[in-house]
Amino acid sequence: MATPLPRPRPTARRDGPGVELTRRLLGYLLSGELKPGQRIPSERQLAETLSTGRSTVREAIKSLSLLGLLEQRVGDGTYLSRSTSDLLPQVIEWGLLLGEKSLEDLLEARHHLEVQLAGWAAERRTEQQLERLQDLARQMRDAGDDFDAYAAADIAFHLQVAEASGNTVLTSVLTNIQSLLRAWASRVIRTAGETKTSLAMHEPILKAVERRDAEAARQAMRAHMDRATRRLRASMPDRGEEEIGA
Repeated sequence: MATPLPRPRPTARRDGPGVELTRRLLGYLLSGELKPGQRIPSERQLAETLSTGRSTVREAIKSLSLLGLLEQRVGDGTYLSRSTSDLLPQVIEWGLLLGEKSLEDLLEARHHLEVQLAGWAAERRTEQQLERLQDLARQMRDAGDDFDAYAAADIAFHLQVAEASGNTVLTSVLTNIQSLLRAWASRVIRTAGETKTSLAMHEPILKAVERRDAEAARQAMRAHMDRATRRLRASMPDRGEEEIGA
């Protein structure tokens, strides 16, 4: 039985209804009233309790699902993620990203950021940094169907590319959202049900960095980011008027 959502309190914020509702839901999820793995109230119940439209509730649920806090299970409702403990600090830190438009902006920013970092990594990497990238690629290959292990190595690979770029400011940006990146990587991999496709997108990046070919590294990372972004969006289908958790 899902824990009932508290009645909304008056607020002086002037954010749009979608962002404000998402903040309310985030506060509810962080309140301790729900335990990891517990189902949240249905979309209809949330809309009635918060005196808002179901489309606004749907947008908020989608945003929090992309952040890795919620898990939407077709025909079974929406649940608080069982692995939220290490994600919560980053979700709070990046609270300004709780609108769907802002999440799209973050995807776009990450795309361009990682492409540039890959080019610099090819030009500036040290032998030690290259060895670390090669080791992480081996960890990804060895992970096989262990999706958690694969996602951890995947994100570590991207952070190592960033470190090899030599740009500490942009590396810090990527490092600060690593929990969010891991949530996205896990979602994409679990939706795909396999890791081989993702691994195949990383190998050209590694080879380009090995050859110190900056343009090839940028092209390989761009192809990877294009595919990863498409797969992430595909993992969050628009349910239209379908009831979530009814």
